[in-house]
Amino acid sequence: MSFAKTYSAQPSVLGAKIIDVEVDISKGLNAFTVVGLGDKSVEESKDRMASAIKNSGFKSPKQSNQKVVISLAPADLRKEGPVFDLAMAMAYLLANEEIFFESENKLFLGELSLDGQLRRISGVLPAVAEAKRRGFTEVYLPKDNAREAALISDVSIFGAESLEEIVGHFSIKESKIKSQSKTQTERLEIENNIDFSDVVGQEGAKRGLEIAAAGGHNIAMYGPPGTGKTMLAKAFSGILPPLSFEEVIEITSIHSVAGTLKGDLVSTPPVRSPHHTASYVSLVGGGSIPKPGEVTLAHRGVLFLDEFPEFDKKVLETLRQPLEEREISISRARGSITFPANFILIAAMNPCPCGNYGSKTKECICRALDLLKYQRKISGPIMDRIDMWVEVSQINHTALSGQKSDGQNKQNPEIRNRISQARLKQKNRFVSLKRNIKTNSEMNSKDISNLIDLSKEVKDILDKSAVKLALSARAYHRVIKLARTIADLEQKENIELPHILEALQYRPKN
Repeated sequence: MSFAKTYSAQPSVLGAKIIDVEVDISKGLNAFTVVGLGDKSVEESKDRMASAIKNSGFKSPKQSNQKVVISLAPADLRKEGPVFDLAMAMAYLLANEEIFFESENKLFLGELSLDGQLRRISGVLPAVAEAKRRGFTEVYLPKDNAREAALISDVSIFGAESLEEIVGHFSIKESKIKSQSKTQTERLEIENNIDFSDVVGQEGAKRGLEIAAAGGHNIAMYGPPGTGKTMLAKAFSGILPPLSFEEVIEITSIHSVAGTLKGDLVSTPPVRSPHHTASYVSLVGGGSIPKPGEVTLAHRGVLFLDEFPEFDKKVLETLRQPLEEREISISRARGSITFPANFILIAAMNPCPCGNYGSKTKECICRALDLLKYQRKISGPIMDRIDMWVEVSQINHTALSGQKSDGQNKQNPEIRNRISQARLKQKNRFVSLKRNIKTNSEMNSKDISNLIDLSKEVKDILDKSAVKLALSARAYHRVIKLARTIADLEQKENIELPHILEALQYRPKN
């Protein structure tokens, strides 16, 4: 009877914590205890582990008169999920002297089924990244998670199908488990069924979306039903530039922990489109134990809110912080946590409940009270945080009947190339900054003062327009950032008069 220790990890959106899994076996009446502030799934792991050990050819911990205590340290950190099953089983077998190996610099992750098979788990990527930072050289986990974990270089990844395979790896000279090589992360061509060329007309909206993608600006499209707002929003992901390797790791880590990862990695900007009945907790995150919401799952990608005014006003107001600070702070009785939320907001809305307000061909049937209530759902602070307001008007039926659908002359690759060139220009401009920002929309007032010089002519026009349009200080700076993006798309070194005039055109019309 003895003591043994292995290592596992508790993943989270913000990273992971290495957990020491300690097992002590002593003589006495049969007892099996797991301590260390674990949730229900951790408490139940002793039953999964006992059955898995028995069905892997060893004696079950519950079949002997011995006292088994498993400690998950640090004890004051809450443990969640079945990720510790494998580490606990290996520590028990090592303490019971049924296997022998050096546990230092080895990390074990995985859920055990009752027959000893290893099941896929969530949060592998941040756990392996933390293991590398802490000096671990080998990670053992379910085979289904191996390719995801192999995104992290300089760590040997061993994917196995069962506890028996991992035990065999340490017991025989020729192991059946092979180290997983680094996952290929080359750019995958964006598969998008909708191209900008599929949307007839709406050149103004297309231009607005191109600017939004180039500078990471938030945009709202408004107009009658059936004019292509949703279609344009769906095509938007196809014009976004490729993700860097660091962004792939960051996004994949978030979706891995949240359990929304499809496949081995997220190689393209994520697009989230919650229904307008979504609660504010599902949108920004929360719960008694804070979990990420849609704004975090859309990090480095797009959050599309269709039927924007139909969302509950309380839900829309929760967007204030992420739209301004590009992160969301969740405070609950059990603690506070800040999740990343750097996304491009695309909002689509009708001008009124019936959709015909301002139409030249159809009559609006909304009552004045309904119209006022509809308009008041979007508060001034939220409108102020949206950089661009673009009208999507009715299309002539003759243009629709003349549309060709031969799939030729796709616009997305051409637009994406222009956006990539504009993003490169922004990247070169931000080299002098010590902060890690990538788009014009992320600049603060200090950055604008240091990096953007306006000519007297441009500044005079901007100041006069600001007075006439009653722009707030926030809106004033957003116009400058938007003009800088328009200039970047044209590969201009300085903001010129046409750029500032176009940027002003995207402010909401009162």
